[in-house]
Amino acid sequence: MTKTNVAIRDVDEETFRKFRSLAVEENRKLGDEITLAMKHWISEDKSKKVKNILVMKPIKVGAGKVRWSEEIDETLYGWKK
Repeated sequence: MTKTNVAIRDVDEETFRKFRSLAVEENRKLGDEITLAMKHWISEDKSKKVKNILVMKPIKVGAGKVRWSEEIDETLYGWKK
C-alpha cells in the first residue's frame, strides 16, 4: 500500500484534539487512525440514509383523522380549536 502526505483544511480543532489524544493513548499513528476512519465511512451502507426529504414516504397512522399539531398546541399553549 502506497502512503501519501495530506493537509486537511477546516477541521474542527476540538474534535481533532480528541481524536489525536485517543490515537496517542492507544499508541497508534494518527495517519493509521484517519485511514481507518475513512475506510469505515466509505464502507457504510449509504442505501439506509435518506439524502433528500423528497424521497421520504409518508407513514400511515390509522383510518381516523390525525390532529397531532392541534394536540401539541393544546398541550403546550392551551389553544383549543
